[in-house]
Amino acid sequence: MECSVSVPASDPSQSLPDQPRLWNCCSRTITLADPPLLMGILNVTPDSFSDGGEVTDVDAAVKKGLRLIEQGADILDIGGESTRPGADPVSLDEELRRVVPVVQQLAQQTDIPISIDTTKAEVARQTINAGAVIINDISGLTFDPDMIPLAARTGAGVICMHIQGTPQTMQENPEYENVVTDLKHWFQQRLQELLQAGIQPQSIVLDPGIGFGKTAEHNLQILSHIRDFQALGYPVLIGHSRKRFLSKLLGRTVEERLAGTVGVSIALASQAVEILRLHDVEANRDAISAWKAVTARVT
Repeated sequence: MECSVSVPASDPSQSLPDQPRLWNCCSRTITLADPPLLMGILNVTPDSFSDGGEVTDVDAAVKKGLRLIEQGADILDIGGESTRPGADPVSLDEELRRVVPVVQQLAQQTDIPISIDTTKAEVARQTINAGAVIINDISGLTFDPDMIPLAARTGAGVICMHIQGTPQTMQENPEYENVVTDLKHWFQQRLQELLQAGIQPQSIVLDPGIGFGKTAEHNLQILSHIRDFQALGYPVLIGHSRKRFLSKLLGRTVEERLAGTVGVSIALASQAVEILRLHDVEANRDAISAWKAVTARVT
């Protein structure tokens, strides 16, 4: 299975050197353009930090996935294990039970590319067989030694995310000398390992991992330096939706983080980030569209 994504620069005069123009994702061609693509979050879990328990069975999950598409999701990201701070691990059998039938049914009912949010190679393998074309691994493909060979063999799109520690430990005391510089060095080392193992450069998207072993200040530093990560030569995905740093920044509860999420989305779109991973697809799409409509007319 092979897949590709054309990536036109939003401003040819500011194109980054050696930036890939194709994102290979099994048999799909997804165009990464300006404004950013929106990845809709579909958690099939009882304990996710924001929407845990919202989807309790396969039919409900499929309906929510189709609703996200109606609201404007360009990609669906399906996960069966919560990765919130302190979350308990989920067994392989339970994760498979949660996600495989959802991926299978959505792949039959829509042409929207499907991503599987997992750190387990067997979950990735079975969901790719069921119709997923992207592996979204919060560990940067480090937790399961079989994940890199699987990604190389299938040609799936790979979202390589940075995490400091594990979901159980990541927020205990995250420290960096300089978070942007440290993450760039980590990505450089990780990319070398992925490429040497046979994963094609056109398959890779980078995710700095907002909230995964970062303080609120670390997150703000990352969010204001998107171009530094793009300068590595790969598209960038950011998952900031409803996250805890917004409470630190705004003093809002998790139920009140939509406006903050939208504000960050516009700030990221202004930096030409390629993909945003979001719970509230419709509100973010409308806000970004309105922002683009206005800025396009500014002289």
